[in-house]
Amino acid sequence: MSPAFQYRLRTRQPLVCVEDYRQAALRALPKMVWAYLDGGAEDERTVRANRDAFSKWALRQRVLAGNAGVDASATLNGERLAMPVVLAPTGLAGLAHWSGELGAARAAERAGTRLILSTASSYSIEEVAAGTEADHWFQLYPWGDRVVPGSSFMDSMLDRARDAGYRTAVVTVDVPAQGNRIGERRTGMGHPPILTPRRIADAAIRPRWWYGLLRYRRMTMRSITDTRGAAGAVESVALHSRQIRPDISWRDVASLRDSWDGPFLVKGILDPADAVRAVDEVGATGVVVSNHGGRQLNAATASLDALPAIADAVGDRATVLLDGGIRCGTDVVTALALGADAVMIGRPFLYGLAVAGSAGVGAVLDILGAEIRQTLLLMGVATVRDLNRDHVFL
Repeated sequence: MSPAFQYRLRTRQPLVCVEDYRQAALRALPKMVWAYLDGGAEDERTVRANRDAFSKWALRQRVLAGNAGVDASATLNGERLAMPVVLAPTGLAGLAHWSGELGAARAAERAGTRLILSTASSYSIEEVAAGTEADHWFQLYPWGDRVVPGSSFMDSMLDRARDAGYRTAVVTVDVPAQGNRIGERRTGMGHPPILTPRRIADAAIRPRWWYGLLRYRRMTMRSITDTRGAAGAVESVALHSRQIRPDISWRDVASLRDSWDGPFLVKGILDPADAVRAVDEVGATGVVVSNHGGRQLNAATASLDALPAIADAVGDRATVLLDGGIRCGTDVVTALALGADAVMIGRPFLYGLAVAGSAGVGAVLDILGAEIRQTLLLMGVATVRDLNRDHVFL
């Protein structure tokens, strides 16, 4: 069984794995955008730890299982998806390619899965809802003052998501302050972005990217501001910086839960005790084991290392998703065996987006889906639902 789909999307060589798309995206994007898309906090120790954690585990192979085929589908929030992979919320995806979150959401639909739309998206809540058919999810940053419940930025965003038809909310709780993203600052992607003649020249030698940016101007947080172009980018960053709340508490998140009647997940959990609080005190229907892709607290625990204890603590009564470090199908299978119900991918789908827009995102999802099915067959496992701790060992 071939793991693959050999795409030739604006490249000289066939792209057959996520790393191929990463290398192609590196060539396609200006350095300052690449630093934003691929970089992490400080010396990027946690970025590397997220990947290294998978290499600790081996998969158990059983032969002659008699499986003519395998089932890689998963059920999340009562909905059956074709694969246990959803697209993570990523801000300003329009910087990777003008089609941004809308193109990514359409690719997810074609693959039978879902996008989680970021508060900081380059397409608005309403634009993505109007341009898609599936029940995509909405991610909320707990920004802004919430002195009176029902009257804040957070409440207005949830109201807009609800009115647009989103059924699942994901609240990110690991950003009481912006991470120290040195790579972004060095290349000019700080707060605000800083352009120099050299940085402009670096972008100018990538005419396809430059043309898409100038024509479609998807460089702003469109759910936050209607202003387009450079002025909108500066305005978006300024609003984002003012809205961050270091004093956010469990009580705030519980209040948000009270105002949302659909599935409600808390993203940014690394400690089992926090997972228990999210489920028992907040009433969350799920948690996302995540260190923000290594972009927030440097030297934080790798997401995969934190997963087993959290799955043990709440996995019997809540959905558990893993976010961070996924680059191939064996990574997905490892995470499921350690207790995740599904995984999120952020950087991998952005690589595909940068290379070929919506088609590139679809290619990355097709590759991961094929690798998952191949891995299950080689392990002698019939469905992803059969995976458990017996299928992995150190």
